Amino acid sequence: MLLNNYEIIYILKPNITEDTNLAIVHEYKKLIKKNGGNNIFVQHRGRRHLSYNISNHYDAIYVQMSFEGNGNIIKLLERSMRFNENIIRYLTTKQRTNTASDITI
Repeated sequence: MLLNNYEIIYILKPNITEDTNLAIVHEYKKLIKKNGGNNIFVQHRGRRHLSYNISNHYDAIYVQMSFEGNGNIIKLLERSMRFNENIIRYLTTKQRTNTASDITI
């Protein structure tokens, strides 16, 4: 099965504790691994000021996850994030992989 590279950035409410943040990260890592994903890389981007108010929040905690997987994993992750009360926004992007024809000398 062909695995694509994906990146998900999700934004947590600012009042989330570090323990809750780590629990959410572990939950999604486990979901990715359980459904055949691999090469999971998580970066905690920290608390940042939002450009505009989202659900009465002016600050939020950013988390970025990169991994290899298929489209079914994306559906499961996004469904889970949609119903997670601690996540106020998320964005999934499919990363382009370089092929031999993309490289110019």
